[in-house]
Amino acid sequence: MKKLFTLVALLACFLGAKAEWQEVYKIDYSTYNGFPFYVMGYVPEFDNGCMTDFGGMYAYKTDDEMADFTGGTEVGTVTTQGGVLYHKVLLDAVGWHQYFIADNIPTKIDGKYKVIANVKATAACNINVNMGWGWGDGQQKGTSVAIPDGGDFQEVEWQYEAIGGTSCNLVAQPGTVTETIEWKDLVVYEWVKDGQRPKEWLQDIENGDAEKSWAEMGLADVKYNDTENNFKVCAWGKEREVNMNDDGGWDPFPATIEEENGNHYFVVHGKPATTEGDAAAWDNQFWIQSKHAWKSGTSIHLKFDYKASKAVTVPTQTHKQNPSDYLVWHCAGDISFTEEWQSYDKTFAFEDDMAGGWSVAFQLNQNDKDAIDFYFDNLSWEYLKLDEGYFLSGVHVDVNPSYDDLDNAIQFEDGVDVIGNPCLVATFGTKGDANTYVDQVMVSTTRGDDSAFKGATLKPEYSPKKSDPEEWITYAASANARIDLPGLGVWKVYLDTEYESIAFEMLEGTPYEQPDPVAVVTNETEVVVKGLERDDLKDEWNNNTQEVNVREEADNNPDDEHGLGGAGHEGQTWDNQFFIKANRALKKGEVTKLVFKYKSTVAEAKTTTQCHGETPGSYMHWAAIGDVVFTDEWQDFEKDFTVPNEADGMWCIAFNMAEIKGACDYSIKDVQWYLFDSSLDAGLTYENLIESTGSTVNFFVKEGAGTTPYQFGTDPSGITNVTAKKNSSSAIYNIAGQKVDNNFKGIVVKDGKKFVNK
Repeated sequence: MKKLFTLVALLACFLGAKAEWQEVYKIDYSTYNGFPFYVMGYVPEFDNGCMTDFGGMYAYKTDDEMADFTGGTEVGTVTTQGGVLYHKVLLDAVGWHQYFIADNIPTKIDGKYKVIANVKATAACNINVNMGWGWGDGQQKGTSVAIPDGGDFQEVEWQYEAIGGTSCNLVAQPGTVTETIEWKDLVVYEWVKDGQRPKEWLQDIENGDAEKSWAEMGLADVKYNDTENNFKVCAWGKEREVNMNDDGGWDPFPATIEEENGNHYFVVHGKPATTEGDAAAWDNQFWIQSKHAWKSGTSIHLKFDYKASKAVTVPTQTHKQNPSDYLVWHCAGDISFTEEWQSYDKTFAFEDDMAGGWSVAFQLNQNDKDAIDFYFDNLSWEYLKLDEGYFLSGVHVDVNPSYDDLDNAIQFEDGVDVIGNPCLVATFGTKGDANTYVDQVMVSTTRGDDSAFKGATLKPEYSPKKSDPEEWITYAASANARIDLPGLGVWKVYLDTEYESIAFEMLEGTPYEQPDPVAVVTNETEVVVKGLERDDLKDEWNNNTQEVNVREEADNNPDDEHGLGGAGHEGQTWDNQFFIKANRALKKGEVTKLVFKYKSTVAEAKTTTQCHGETPGSYMHWAAIGDVVFTDEWQDFEKDFTVPNEADGMWCIAFNMAEIKGACDYSIKDVQWYLFDSSLDAGLTYENLIESTGSTVNFFVKEGAGTTPYQFGTDPSGITNVTAKKNSSSAIYNIAGQKVDNNFKGIVVKDGKKFVNK
């Protein structure tokens, strides 16, 4: 098998591996008459066949939100594709906004994607667009997209790499941009290489066309929790107060099958949702049930026809084997029902948190509590035929880190370990051929599709530090787990599936020099940040367009002729900050531990944390060690911190100490920051990331808006305050603290002053 792999690889080198962009998703906004996605506080409008963003001076509020809203004037209403009404409000001051431009994009773990959108704006502007597969740390990739200046629609292109999920969305974040942006259509392409084995799809459900009754199949009386038979029913329904149970609730049942004009379909006759709170979302439900539990990364081709007696948008979830046994909040995305039959036809892969799921659950009352009838037909659930077992692939990271040939991953075979106990064994690399040496491997339980392979990998508790086939390391299932090896060579891997442990032996090659463990150091310096009160003075901004323009002029000119005196400071959470700076740049995926003691001069002072670059204040990513809430008593903080993909190359963890408005002194001492390895005894590490003494190397503070971070323990008077600078080449930052160029449109901070850059 290995010789065949080597021959294929050599042929690819000589002949050239053909690769191309293949379309995987397309949306034409002109086919919608309202916003079709989940609303995140802003509702783009549909006008002249376009999805239109009218800028950050507008907000969109539901009836409930309008009841307590005082920050603007209503100027109209907007209705989404799902029939939800929002009030359009002209704000008293520019707000920050974002919205979906695509959802349910079928992606592959570690994939590369190109987006091409037909778009135009009333003036050139830069916006951020995230490709996301979740909302947690490290589950989004962001990039800045330049929207061209006015005129006709133009194609705008941008790309993402190393996507970590199997069903993604695109979220446009214009932020405080006030230009009108019109979206006409959008296409997503995936970078695909030829030469992989042909894909074979297998059908996983029966009776999807509803032409045969459950009685004919002997399934009419099957219970939803009958694990011997429930997966034989492909369509389950739930109607409020129908099929009541002994606990006062009601259970799912094989979906009702009805006939119209000779065609049979599944139906849920929804009753008005009356359960208190969010639980009303599942007063009425529908499930498409498969026959299997699915691993992370498994590609699913889902098709069905659907309509409802009323236009409504319905979210979907992933459930376990028993319908109503919740697993995770997402699955096939939001489905916009109308009164006409539509067809859903998409391929997506089970994400890491969907692993173990059996069914798609439709939350029929999440967005509308009315009595609505829901109709389904022609249910089809296909999956890729894959090899099952245990498989090994490897790379030389510095030469080819991308794992291009997972279809030819080596299968583990029965063998014995070095003392003769039975286990599974596989070897990667060929003795005598340095071109086949590897220093990183992946172990998976699936072969036949790259996304499935990477989604079903095994992750050891720690990477081995030496070749030792008698050192067994426990493992767990984890998506896209890569195992760094302590040398470049031919590696034999032993797998004990009963005890879920793995061992590694180098058969030939060069071991890497490993550092000796050292004691964790504690820097006892007590750092005090004298945080100033955050100035929240905001400008008055009425709805007169002329006066708005005057205000923008004033923002750029504090001594303006209108006598408005400039913008005034709109206090930011980073006006006061503390930075712990590592001794070197950190790589994505490195696991560190941070320990310190902390207190403040007020009873409760929340801080948020971010990842920054080499210069304290150079923002990289919004998430670091989470929120830290200071109190007026000393507390102990300890947390493992894995460097996010978005913060590859980071140096600093930044604490935003103006989350509270009032002035406050923050104290931090006894800081430890070091590489964490669970194979080492407590108190040991392979590398300390800060010095044991001194304050000027690793600790920086910022005290007050518009000031520059300085090394704690030095005299800040030697640092020029940026508010005194008048150099037109000074750096410009957006409201998230990110450095931007002069073409950025919206609210920016320059020379310590905030203004609208037009």
